[in-house]
Amino acid sequence: MFNKILIANRGEIACRVIKTARRMGIRTVAVYSDADRDALHVEMADEAVHIGPPAAAQSYLLIEKIVEACKATGAEAVHPGYGFLSERAAFPKALEAAGIVFIGPNPKAIEAMGDKIESKKFANAARVSTVPGHLGVIEDPAHAVTIADEIGYPVMIKASAGGGGKGMRIAYSADEVAEGFARAKSEAASSFGDDRVFVEKFIVDPRHIEIQVLGDKHGNVIYLGERECSIQRRNQKVIEEAPSPLLDEATRRLMGEQACALARAVGYDSAGTVEFVAGQDRSFFFLEMNTRLQVEHPVTEMITGVDLVEQMIRVAAGEKLSITQDDVKLNGWAVESRVYAEDPTRNFMPSTGRLVSYRPPAEGRTGDVMVRNDTGVYEGGEISIYYDPMIAKLVTHAPTRLEAIESQGRALDAFAIEGIRHNIPFLSALMAHERWKAGRLSTGFIAEEFPEGFKPIAPEGETAHLMAAVAAAIDHKLNGRKRGISGQLRAAAPVQFETERVVMLGGQRFDVAIEDMSYATVVRFGEGHSHEVSSGWRPGEPVWQGTVDGNEVALQVRPLLNGVALSHAGAYAAARVYTRREAELAALMPEKVAADTGKFLLCPMPGLVKAISVAEGQEVKAGEMLCIVEAMKMENVLRAEKDGTVAKILAKEGDSLAVDAVIIEFK
Repeated sequence: MFNKILIANRGEIACRVIKTARRMGIRTVAVYSDADRDALHVEMADEAVHIGPPAAAQSYLLIEKIVEACKATGAEAVHPGYGFLSERAAFPKALEAAGIVFIGPNPKAIEAMGDKIESKKFANAARVSTVPGHLGVIEDPAHAVTIADEIGYPVMIKASAGGGGKGMRIAYSADEVAEGFARAKSEAASSFGDDRVFVEKFIVDPRHIEIQVLGDKHGNVIYLGERECSIQRRNQKVIEEAPSPLLDEATRRLMGEQACALARAVGYDSAGTVEFVAGQDRSFFFLEMNTRLQVEHPVTEMITGVDLVEQMIRVAAGEKLSITQDDVKLNGWAVESRVYAEDPTRNFMPSTGRLVSYRPPAEGRTGDVMVRNDTGVYEGGEISIYYDPMIAKLVTHAPTRLEAIESQGRALDAFAIEGIRHNIPFLSALMAHERWKAGRLSTGFIAEEFPEGFKPIAPEGETAHLMAAVAAAIDHKLNGRKRGISGQLRAAAPVQFETERVVMLGGQRFDVAIEDMSYATVVRFGEGHSHEVSSGWRPGEPVWQGTVDGNEVALQVRPLLNGVALSHAGAYAAARVYTRREAELAALMPEKVAADTGKFLLCPMPGLVKAISVAEGQEVKAGEMLCIVEAMKMENVLRAEKDGTVAKILAKEGDSLAVDAVIIEFK
């Protein structure tokens, strides 16, 4: 077994590998760019080596830098994580030449299956069912349009060396193919150093299901069940689960055996994933093979009890698999939410900045429920513009799918982040979505269920009553705290304070009465309706956790004047708590009107201006491209919302802009 390994990656996956290596008694070496000098993975590792500037092309993607770091530290092996160099066959070849072990598949397997174009050719030769498409390299937009016309719309344009949703576009017309081809090539070049793309038929209403395989260097290959990854936006996975609610045992076995046959055919000898697109009738087609550890590997680990990172390390050290196919048993259900630094109310635009507050839910087992949080950040750390916007992967495991979903919802409600925008409200709303809970999924789920984008949900019905009750209980506790500070308002006889309150929850009014009991605080709403609220919450804590009518509840709390902002189960409201007289006066206050920004194109996220497509004085039509802003390796095309004339251009190519910075002013 190895004494020291280097992790050629960053963020949560680097931290994840370090945890397993530490448990195995293996010392670790981290590598870091200028932007990651104070990163969590650097602090966790036994040693750390600086490898260059922030841009991945000048640091994490430089093979010679990684090899030099191994030689300088005496690292015997390298774990690549996912992304970066993990699927570049040149990387393990360079390591082998330097006498260093690659903790991943052999270069031949990477070359055969890691390249999406070559993998489809190989799968066809192996008689594996594949999605109709053009497997050759496409040279220019006109060629791409010709191919798309032959295949039939819609089509998917994909980077050959891609992953993580980068370099992927869906096109429904020739015009969209031409533009999507250019964007996919550009993203592929900047993200993977390989601008080749191909075109294939886009299956309507598909589901994304993948099989986890594990092989060793002695010819043994097994599969560890499947994962469903159909909840996606911009072709990037948002929620994953294992197993899939679509598959029955017969289909699972058929897909698993086919995945293993493909892996054996290329001599696969590590952890890898065979991805399929599946129809609602359980038909399935091979998409690609990811010759690396997947982002979503924790859900497989939770239902099988197999540490995939440990298995990768042991296989790389020459050990035989210690488990057979018959040993693999699927236990319960696991759900994973990807917590991203992005604003779901702005079409999921990336958000950067400092994590003023970062308080994830407690990890560990409570009864039959297990909570796990894989992360690479910490409170006070910074989310950079240079890398993927992932903050954490929150995983829950329970005996049944609905229990796993319910526990995921509670964990998300207990996850507090301040300082940047994040997608927790959206994830929480998904956990409460009836179609998601019913398992009626497709890769178009988000687009179909949120056609106008995501907006914070206004609380209604029972949720509104629950939030109003908690707001009243919080205000009651704050008032008690104020009376006790420095002996204020103490008297020889107890002072009686008004217990009737008005809770304004968004636009809803609740008249309540509050009564302290020995077992809870009772909030009465009239007509016999009341809630018993109990919590050990203390003022200043960003998460309120307790029980409402005996049920465990968590809400995110942020202080406001005369109240608190509350988030729960995807619902958000500013809750202000008044006395009756205060409520009368508050109703007379004028409302602040938002400024009119209709004449400006504002930067929707912090990012780099890649291109300006218009000139001052130019007339533009609705939908016309105005500029391209790159953030976190994704190119975002900004278009005109309506017809107009460009008055001023206030930014230029190469500018780094903050969110809401004015790019273009219109007449």
